[in-house]
Amino acid sequence: MSEGQRLNRNTLAKQNRKLVIAPYLFILPNLLIFGTFIVFPSLLGLYYSFHVYDGLNPMKFNGLDNYIKIIGDREFWSTIGRTGIYAAIVVPLIYAAALGIALLLAREIRMRGFFRAVFYWPTMISYIIVGLTWKWIFGDSFGILNHLLTVVGVEPVGFLTSSFWANTAVIIATVWSRAGFFMVIFIAGLQAIPTDYYEAARLDGATGMKVFRYITLPLLKPTSLLVVMLTLIDAFKAFPLMFALTGGGPGKETTYIVQYIYEIGFNRQELGLASAMSVMLFILIGGFSALQFRLSKGGAV
Repeated sequence: MSEGQRLNRNTLAKQNRKLVIAPYLFILPNLLIFGTFIVFPSLLGLYYSFHVYDGLNPMKFNGLDNYIKIIGDREFWSTIGRTGIYAAIVVPLIYAAALGIALLLAREIRMRGFFRAVFYWPTMISYIIVGLTWKWIFGDSFGILNHLLTVVGVEPVGFLTSSFWANTAVIIATVWSRAGFFMVIFIAGLQAIPTDYYEAARLDGATGMKVFRYITLPLLKPTSLLVVMLTLIDAFKAFPLMFALTGGGPGKETTYIVQYIYEIGFNRQELGLASAMSVMLFILIGGFSALQFRLSKGGAV
């Protein structure tokens, strides 16, 4: 082999090594962030879940005692039930609202960009600000809504002191703050549907509802699966909005599972037990997601 061929071979080998390494270097920053802020705390939480730990004194290994305690904790299961009901109401509402807005704003209409920004804007606000904003609207003694009712001669309503109205207020605030985010995902899904299908449907005389039912909805199945899964996970993780809007009240009526875990961990300083509850919640959400993925066949069209 000549010297020139040897040099070319070495150069080619170096280029191949760079091509192999390059993808890993691109994802390295994300891996570091994900590992530092997600994986490591998760593993630490799993470790805590097998101990008695108050954050101050040395932790003591207690095996599965925390998990056994959770199984017999009625308040934990009651909170899981409330969270499940909240998710069962919020997920379809957000799905319908986001899809409806996306269908309207995917069309060529005047000021389309402005309206998209208007609906997306609430998603950029922190949950705490959203909760405080709606508290100024639903507040019993200082809320705008009760002020308007008083002006027209109607008795004020205990929006935040009634179980029904407090849950309704939380649901309205949640849908308002999240629909815009999923609207963007649906718009992307709608724009990815080939126009040939719609043209063929119109030639066959299909009406608007038939086109939506037999073309738009089936072809949006992967997008719908993504939206439902993300919304469901969001619903089970809900905490800051309720904390700012109702504080979990009245009583425990709007205390959902993450707030309950927070209270166990930081108010009662039972970090080991709170970590075990977090692990249980992770298993629950993972189970729901896997079941949903299986039932929808991975969103296959």
